[in-house]
Amino acid sequence: MKTAVISDIHGNVEALESSLERIDSMNISNIICLGDIVGYGASPNECVDLIRSRNIRSVVGNHDKAVTGELSIENFSLIAKLGVEWTRSIILKDHVDFLSSLPYSLESGKALFVHSSPDLPQFFRYLFTQDEAAESFEAFDNDICFIGHTHRPIIFCEDSVSTKVTAGKRFIVNAGSIGQPRDGDWRACFLVFDDEQFSIEHVRVDYNVDAAAAKIISAGLPQKLADRLKLGV
Repeated sequence: MKTAVISDIHGNVEALESSLERIDSMNISNIICLGDIVGYGASPNECVDLIRSRNIRSVVGNHDKAVTGELSIENFSLIAKLGVEWTRSIILKDHVDFLSSLPYSLESGKALFVHSSPDLPQFFRYLFTQDEAAESFEAFDNDICFIGHTHRPIIFCEDSVSTKVTAGKRFIVNAGSIGQPRDGDWRACFLVFDDEQFSIEHVRVDYNVDAAAAKIISAGLPQKLADRLKLGV
């Protein structure tokens, strides 16, 4: 079975809609979201609506927890704080309840799904490097763990060498970001996991980035949040 893994939507409904259209065109019905549905972007209610209406299983991200008030924003950057505070001011109560209900992890077959890292996922640790990922392999028994949080698609192998997902080895794989990529490519990014072939493919999707950026400015959110969408940083 093929599973589309999406992550870090961050209130960008234009990117989410285009990504779901691509997933539908690939005839993939199983979709799992790795959290941060809201935060930064100007369409949090629309994004939660889409996730809920499509019955997409999701884990919770740090921005989701911040918007619900369950996570302090003391250590957030200034623009992240502003994004959370603005989102809190307009998000529907029903959506807050939904975000609060999301688990820190999900399992499906050979795979584990978390927002940040499999070890103590409630602490939202960043895995940028192989060394940072190495210690996380002891925290799960699955063949593969899918993560988001850094907004950068990358593959970590338990052997510290392999860069391609293959059967017989264990991996931590970052799905990239739907709504705010930070790897220098502005296009929305998700991955497709084939559990029969034990393979993954990162997929990039064009979307109406100008419309998403314009909504951010219109909402009175920081200009930087609009600019970075077009740069992929």
